[in-house]
Amino acid sequence: MSGNGDTAEDRDGGAGTAAADVTLPDYAERVLGVAELIPPGRVMTYGDVAEWLAGQAPADGPAATGGPRQVGRVMALYGGAVPWWRVVRADGTLLPGSELRALAHYRDEGTPLREASRAAEGHIPRLDMRRARWDGSQDGGEGGGDDGGEAGGDPAAHRPGRG
Repeated sequence: MSGNGDTAEDRDGGAGTAAADVTLPDYAERVLGVAELIPPGRVMTYGDVAEWLAGQAPADGPAATGGPRQVGRVMALYGGAVPWWRVVRADGTLLPGSELRALAHYRDEGTPLREASRAAEGHIPRLDMRRARWDGSQDGGEGGGDDGGEAGGDPAAHRPGRG
């Protein structure tokens, strides 16, 4: 397990799949809601998600607070039920232990990638952050992906089986 709790088991079949059976903390609900708003073929960094949430005040209280580490922790604990591969590291490296599963999703969705150099361990490509990064706008921002759905409102309202 890495220092922030991200493991392949947490992402695809461990604690993440049990999230529907438990009451999630409000901040976790909001993080997962943002992950589900990210269009296919696009990504947001842990910091992007934290910043986006800081600007979204819920109707029933103050804006959610937390930074990239808190977003990473939520994704590690509960992210298996959402498109976890769309919330990424700022440098575009793929999540250790889940590189191949994430890479398959990126290729299926047409997410912009940068080919790995021959010196890179395992020759695993990185995300092309300049082209793949989503800004949370309805039009999907720059680069690939679809229209992006709704960028405002309560992200938890967009998730079936939650709320």
